Amino acid sequence: MSNNYKDSKFRELLDKLQQESWQLELLISGFAIFGLFTAIPLLITEMSIAENNKEIYSYSILIVSFIACSILIFNLLVHVVLRGLWIGALGLRYVSGDIDFDTLNYHNRFTKYLQKRIVSFDRYVGNLENYCSVLFAISFLLIFYVITIFIIVLCFVGIATLILSNDSLPETLRTIVGVTLMILLGIGTFLMFVDFVTQGYLKKKKWLSKIYFPFYKVFSFLTLTFLYRPLVYNFLDNKFTKKISFFLVPSYIFILILISFKYKNTNYLENVEYVSSVYVNPVNYEDLLLKKGEFVKRASIQSKVITGSYIKVFKVYSERVENQIFKFYPALKPEEDRRGLHTTIIQYDLRSSKKTDSLTKKYLEIFNKMHQVYIDTLNVDEDFVVTKNRNKQLGFETFISTKNLSEGKHNLIIKRLKEDTENAVKTIDIVIPFWYFKE
Repeated sequence: MSNNYKDSKFRELLDKLQQESWQLELLISGFAIFGLFTAIPLLITEMSIAENNKEIYSYSILIVSFIACSILIFNLLVHVVLRGLWIGALGLRYVSGDIDFDTLNYHNRFTKYLQKRIVSFDRYVGNLENYCSVLFAISFLLIFYVITIFIIVLCFVGIATLILSNDSLPETLRTIVGVTLMILLGIGTFLMFVDFVTQGYLKKKKWLSKIYFPFYKVFSFLTLTFLYRPLVYNFLDNKFTKKISFFLVPSYIFILILISFKYKNTNYLENVEYVSSVYVNPVNYEDLLLKKGEFVKRASIQSKVITGSYIKVFKVYSERVENQIFKFYPALKPEEDRRGLHTTIIQYDLRSSKKTDSLTKKYLEIFNKMHQVYIDTLNVDEDFVVTKNRNKQLGFETFISTKNLSEGKHNLIIKRLKEDTENAVKTIDIVIPFWYFKE
């Protein structure tokens, strides 16, 4: 059959599908809810990995995916409940028909009030049908809104990273171009937000529409609005769909506020810092990282109770560590920083393997010079090597003998030098309490 929207047969087909769409809605909702509940734990795990490894790009994409999944789960669950209520109402209507207020034999005051409020059972069934259909459609529209917000934020970050912070461009050029793009993007974002909140006010006024139209065309392409524009305007031309739209946004805000509440049962024993010797943080001990997605944050040892002849010390690598090394020894900082997002299709490095190996050795030498390990107040002269722990975290590892340790509680302390001078200040990076008992 032709899909010409002006063809009467095509319209008849759409009307028929519209009447029977509830079956497809329930089928899609069921599969989607099952798939989303399966995906959420995986997303949380991958978010933990990306956050721990400071992979900002991966984390951004994952957090958007998580928000989108959460919105879909909430909306589709509400949709399934309402659609179930609608099916139940239809079954009751088949048995009982419409509401007979005379049979109820209530006082005239209550009868008039209920007739005014309920009107008829068919109206109630019709309203449920409308809520279900609109809620199912708006669920996917909200996903597009989340993607739009993400793209706009990504544009701001892209301008700041690729232009304003790009040392390879002349300072004057990057300042002029970067600031100009930031201002235009900020104005466009503000105008789009105002137009969205006011539901098209900027499109209604002649002089405002002239200013807004160029921004609207650019942002329609930039934020992929052209993909879902018909859905938006189909919502805006109906009072009923507008009402639901206004209800959903406060609902999400209320839910966010509700889940942010946390019961606090102590004034002093929470949020103890990494440099504290009175707090046993599970992320500092490898044998306590039992769940998938649990990672060492700064450094770790194998257990909080040591019974063997050595202590395995692992210091997690992060971009912050590398930046500290560059600050401590600027000669290691490359002319072109290769960190960040890169394609794996083309991999070409002009540097020889011998040069890379020598630079890596120097890098490790500087790391060892910067970081010093103490057991209580005793400096332990051990060198770190590069490795990965059992959770495949990249980092630095060394082993310390327990030969001269007395039994009982001790503190393993990692200190870091801030600069390469004789009077360099040592800062405590982490304190890990542990207990030593001979086997």
